[in-house]
Amino acid sequence: MEQYNITGMGCAACSARVEKAVSALEGVTECSVNLLTNSMNVCGTATEEEIISAVVAAGYGASKKGSEAKRSDSGDETHTETAQLVRRLLLSVGFLAVLMYISMGHVMWGLALPVKSPLVIALVEMVLALTVMVINSKFFTSGFKGLLHGAPNMDTLVALGSASAFVYSFAMTVLHGGDCLHELYFESAAMILTLITVGKMLEARAKGKTTDALKSLMSLAPKTATVIRDGKEVTVPVSEVQKGDIFVVRPGESIPCDGVLVSGGGAVDESALTGESLPVDKTEGSKVYAATINKSGFLKCEATHIGEDTTFSGIIKMVSDAAATKAPIAKMADKVSGVFVPVVMAIAVVTFIAWMLLGQTVGYALARGISVLVISCPCALGLATPVAIMVASGVGAKHGILFKTAAAIEETGKIKVVALDKTGTITRGKPSVTDILPCGVTDEELVKIAASLEMKSEHPLGRAIVAYASENSIDVLETENFEVLVGKGLKCTVSDSEIHGGSLAYISEIVPVSDEVKATVNALASEGKTPLLFCRNSEYIGTIAVADTVKEDSADAIAALKSLGIRTVMLTGDNERTATAIAKRVGIDEVKAGVLPANKAAAIKEFSAYGKVAMVGDGINDAVALTSADIGIAIGAGADVAIDAADVVLMHSSLSDAVSAIKLSRKTLKNIRENLFWAFFYNIIGIPLAAGVFIPLFALEMSPMFGAAAMSISSFCVVMNSLRLNMFKP
Repeated sequence: MEQYNITGMGCAACSARVEKAVSALEGVTECSVNLLTNSMNVCGTATEEEIISAVVAAGYGASKKGSEAKRSDSGDETHTETAQLVRRLLLSVGFLAVLMYISMGHVMWGLALPVKSPLVIALVEMVLALTVMVINSKFFTSGFKGLLHGAPNMDTLVALGSASAFVYSFAMTVLHGGDCLHELYFESAAMILTLITVGKMLEARAKGKTTDALKSLMSLAPKTATVIRDGKEVTVPVSEVQKGDIFVVRPGESIPCDGVLVSGGGAVDESALTGESLPVDKTEGSKVYAATINKSGFLKCEATHIGEDTTFSGIIKMVSDAAATKAPIAKMADKVSGVFVPVVMAIAVVTFIAWMLLGQTVGYALARGISVLVISCPCALGLATPVAIMVASGVGAKHGILFKTAAAIEETGKIKVVALDKTGTITRGKPSVTDILPCGVTDEELVKIAASLEMKSEHPLGRAIVAYASENSIDVLETENFEVLVGKGLKCTVSDSEIHGGSLAYISEIVPVSDEVKATVNALASEGKTPLLFCRNSEYIGTIAVADTVKEDSADAIAALKSLGIRTVMLTGDNERTATAIAKRVGIDEVKAGVLPANKAAAIKEFSAYGKVAMVGDGINDAVALTSADIGIAIGAGADVAIDAADVVLMHSSLSDAVSAIKLSRKTLKNIRENLFWAFFYNIIGIPLAAGVFIPLFALEMSPMFGAAAMSISSFCVVMNSLRLNMFKP
């Protein structure tokens, strides 16, 4: 997928025109244009030159999207646009105030003027209106340019409305001199432009706020790094850091790139990546990440990932890409926007002709037609989806939930089944000691003997016992004659005593095991734990149970999923007894155990009978299932291949964030529907009202100035409604 910056777009009709022009190119398989971010995503084999030429031929500008540094300039562009609109507005209001005083104050209410000549008054009004039109010439250049290219846009409607009022008033002045002051619409021509500029300014300000989350993330990117060159500390720009460089970070400084801590230690604030406020302790060998902040201690690290390869850059790119894509729900609005402006222009012409046929004056009929032009708002339709997507992707990123595409934001809220991997998703993925049951020895002595035996073993269960001994400062003993008995257990010699450890079946071959011990061992196994029995010489000395423990929030997260009306399924390669025990503990609805990675896709397809399916996993063996599901959700601490295959990435590695992702998606979808409803409702009610349909029924009449005011507010309201998503709390 290639990304391009698009310039010259003013409304949804513009984005629809660009999208249509590029989609028509041979070799383009997919094209989506985002009005909010002025960006375009293109998939296919068409060349960069062909794509840019197609955009230019449609009447707009295009350039290949640059690096992350260039993307970060978007906030400056928004700021510049807003500043320009403010200047235009202030100048327009100044001249409009004088014009309104003359046209309304003097002509209608008799306020004093130094000049009494009606012709001079008419000419002054014309000059003032023309000045406002020159100040806002962008509407005319963009509008008529679109019209000449066969792609009229919102600016076309505004330009036609303002120009029609001016041309009619100019003609009346030429034909009747100053004897028709009450028939002049110079103030309408200027007022329309000024009010639309107000709306554009409010819209630009509000649109700027939609990228606040992304801009705040970008602002955390460090600008410099302190690296060691020739034995000396040197401060260099981050862009000059090379893979393998040794860099140092003092308390209060940002970590410049991803790396590994080689010496020192301290606590690092990783909230920029995970949203987690508590600092994370770092020791030698720990990974450190760009844009996180060293809160205490001196860190000396080796750079492993630099520039756009860092985790932080990946997050920025993911959020930017999601905002640049288009959600499926936007397609309906796009279709309407593509024909909206020509239809409105036709309605305006029909309105003018109809009122003329009904015997009204040219001025009256023209006012109705102009009102239709200036009240219609394709922008509200075009912004309904992208602003909500932009805000949602930013809010999600702030809380450690990364949606890769706009479609993922929309579809995540529609899922009916969540399939969950067990190891690393529901459980920690790291076995630990759960029960110590000594017989004839103390707890400490049993652990010491067991850890001594397991010290030379590479089995995860044995490593869990060794880790437990280390954590509890229990020293291990020297061993001799260590031997692995495949499928049974281990044996060795410790202080002239023969030690055996392993399964119940293996230990039962060596020493007698009571029925009571057997019952205890079976009970442990039924709870999803793995019991390891130990004996010394001919004496049974106890059992240590090891299990992959359930994460603290797993049961609550699964309960929350069920409260959302979602069916939960465990999909694991583990044995059925262990899987069932874990599922029972956390409240999962259904278990599919002993499923090989290659067969997980078939299982996902089976679950689709209940509705859309999401797969949550973290390992390499989950990649196929993540891709096969309607939505793949990867636990952030998992394998890179799982993260690459997923549609949503949870940076916290917490199952609770899967619930938050679904809730955020549903809230976003609801917000988009609200935006689309009000955008359609506004135009469906506003256009007939402006055309005068309600005059015979309810005597409701709308002047062009009120139409322009309504249009300027409509887009602003859509953007402000989307900004409510910032209040979302996981």
